[in-house]
Amino acid sequence: MKKRKRLALFGSSLSSRYKRILCRSFAIAAEELDVDLVIFNAYGKLRNINSVSADNESGLIDYVDLEQFDGIAFDGEGYTVNGMSDKVERRLRSAKCPVVSISSHIDGFHNIDFDDEGGLRLMVEHFLDHHHFTKIGFMSGYLTHPDAIKRINEFRTVMKEHGLPEDGAGIFEGDFWYEKGKEAARYFLSLTERPEAIVCANDYMAMSLIDAFRQAGIKVPQDIAVSGYDGTPEGKDFLPHLTTVTREQLDIARKTLKLLIHLSDNGDAGDIDLKVRPKAIIAQSCGCDPLEYEHVLEIVDRVHDEMRNMNESLYESESAMVKLNKADSIRTMEKIFEEDSVNFGDYSAFFLISHKDSEGRTSFDSEFTTPSGRFTPVMWIDKKGEYAESPRALSSSKIIPDTNADRNHVYYVMAVHYGEVIFGYSVLEMTGRDIFNEFYNVWMHTIGLSLDTLKKRDHIDKLITRLEGLSVTDELTGLFNRRGFDDRTRAALAGCKEAKTVCSMVIDMDGLKSINDRFGHYEGDRAIRALADCIKKCSDFGEIAGRAGGDEFYVFAPDYSEARLNRFVERMKGFVDEYNKVNRMDYRLDFSIGTYLTEADSYGRIEDYFKISDARMYEQKTSKPGRRK
Repeated sequence: MKKRKRLALFGSSLSSRYKRILCRSFAIAAEELDVDLVIFNAYGKLRNINSVSADNESGLIDYVDLEQFDGIAFDGEGYTVNGMSDKVERRLRSAKCPVVSISSHIDGFHNIDFDDEGGLRLMVEHFLDHHHFTKIGFMSGYLTHPDAIKRINEFRTVMKEHGLPEDGAGIFEGDFWYEKGKEAARYFLSLTERPEAIVCANDYMAMSLIDAFRQAGIKVPQDIAVSGYDGTPEGKDFLPHLTTVTREQLDIARKTLKLLIHLSDNGDAGDIDLKVRPKAIIAQSCGCDPLEYEHVLEIVDRVHDEMRNMNESLYESESAMVKLNKADSIRTMEKIFEEDSVNFGDYSAFFLISHKDSEGRTSFDSEFTTPSGRFTPVMWIDKKGEYAESPRALSSSKIIPDTNADRNHVYYVMAVHYGEVIFGYSVLEMTGRDIFNEFYNVWMHTIGLSLDTLKKRDHIDKLITRLEGLSVTDELTGLFNRRGFDDRTRAALAGCKEAKTVCSMVIDMDGLKSINDRFGHYEGDRAIRALADCIKKCSDFGEIAGRAGGDEFYVFAPDYSEARLNRFVERMKGFVDEYNKVNRMDYRLDFSIGTYLTEADSYGRIEDYFKISDARMYEQKTSKPGRRK
């Protein structure tokens, strides 16, 4: 299998109708040039009620090893979250491979230049030369936006060249979106001389303006002609169809990928033509193209079909969201996705890849600390069986799983996050050239929420386990407390269906009062912990050990022998001697022990055994010369 070049495209809001054409164009170009393409997409702004943070949206790029790519394309136009485009741009500047900007000129990158000025000139001169209008207004985007600056300057230049006021019939600052249409309509209709035509800096503003004119009783194009810019799908379906300028996105995609391949092989651009030339779409909103009844019916039918599909997809999304939010494991989530993910388009492979921390924990483990730069697949859906068996881990230099299919691939990669937590990323391969629709974004949001729910459930479960442990565990030593010891030993004895040799031991520290008096209770606690640690080390044959209180410990072994008992006692002495050799304080750790071996079954009485052990321990303690309390 030959090694294909792997190129990347970084962009945002790619499921919008306009950007979908761009993605399809890049998929076509990648297939034509036989290269693999990894498209990194961000959600973009979630309208006005719940904007995501730039850190979450672009956080994945901090862990992507850019050296895996032979070239990178950057579309900074679609980033609507403040600061996000700048963060991605800064990261891409560290790439060793060539980087090409496709939507705006960026110093230090190679650039595909769209003839914005030429496109705007086509529109203005169409109204001037073909319609012979002289009163032409202009609806700009944000006046600080680079595209807006170029387009407004060209408008003024063309008007001045034709001996007309450079601001034409008036200039209004819009927003490149639908929100300013009514305000713009009021402005143009309030002018002393009403414009004959208005050139808009993009299609969305043009459609918004036409709607506002319609509500004010102004007919387009009969009363005022309007043109857009960019050649969006919405503009083609809008009534009246927009006269506009298309960016020829397939030309952009082909030139970008060819340039990246050439730069990867040769190091410089040479004489490659990097300019994309606009094409005018002359339609109904300027009055040149009559409205055809049959064509309108086709649009209406298509819109109705899209609405029906939208409603069905919405119901499917609601059902999937309910199911995912009830999922109690990542395996259940995978099954739900595999069965229900039918509403965003046909896909051949889907992988959900989780961050791992230095301890190998996944990002939805409540004890996860910080990303280590390594990832692990947690959901793996390979419909065609084209990928190698799920690996245990992926590094940032291998963000896409290995495939055994000898063809080019186009992948869509998105960060998966919820709230302030970035869980990892998803990888999607569609079956055709088209990108997924917006319902895939809904899936990713819901999966992020479900992972957050799993994380919280895991935290609660672990907290309950810890609390249960605290109720039966001695806080100072980590051994069972009196309650825990009683529960465990009674359960162990109840399990003796037949008579077995059991052993009870009582261990008491010698000289604790002297240690407390001379060195303080902190040192006394340290000595208690040291003796407890010796008991833990010796308890390797099923012994149950607990702290009865103070400096006294109990040990119970449900299946024992004299040999094991002797081994336990000798090891205790050895571990205590080892401690004394390294202990720098002026005291020696010591203990007294009383033991009792007997035959017992489930009817035995634990209390009786420990009474005997306790008496033997006390007898040993009192027999020691110079006994300390």
